[in-house]
Amino acid sequence: VQLQASGGGLVKPGGSLRLSCAASGLTLDYYAIGWFRQAPGKEREAVSCISSSEDNVYSTDSVKGRFTISRDKGKNTVYLEMSSLNPDDTAVYYCAVDRFRRGDYVCVLESGEYDYWGQGTQVTVSS
Repeated sequence: VQLQASGGGLVKPGGSLRLSCAASGLTLDYYAIGWFRQAPGKEREAVSCISSSEDNVYSTDSVKGRFTISRDKGKNTVYLEMSSLNPDDTAVYYCAVDRFRRGDYVCVLESGEYDYWGQGTQVTVSS
């Protein structure tokens, strides 16, 4: 199983990016998927997640209204659309799979509940 996060880069404050999480050897549709981030010197933080059933989404307060998580089932990919970015969003972003909640209508913003992790993609917000 491999997860690959991509789409990071350098963006100016107020800008937008779309991160992608693609998988091989695993069908993402079956599972809850989460996005997390870790800034230098800080603990890993949950950003957003999407449930395996009905695609219910949850986001941490700091990104509500700015970040949107979604799936493309045909491409076996989960996206994180980020807008109105600010320097506090600078971090390495990771996607992860929660296999325990297969078929559930909820997902959780707890990194310990996720058992497959991709390598991260760097997002830098700076003028």
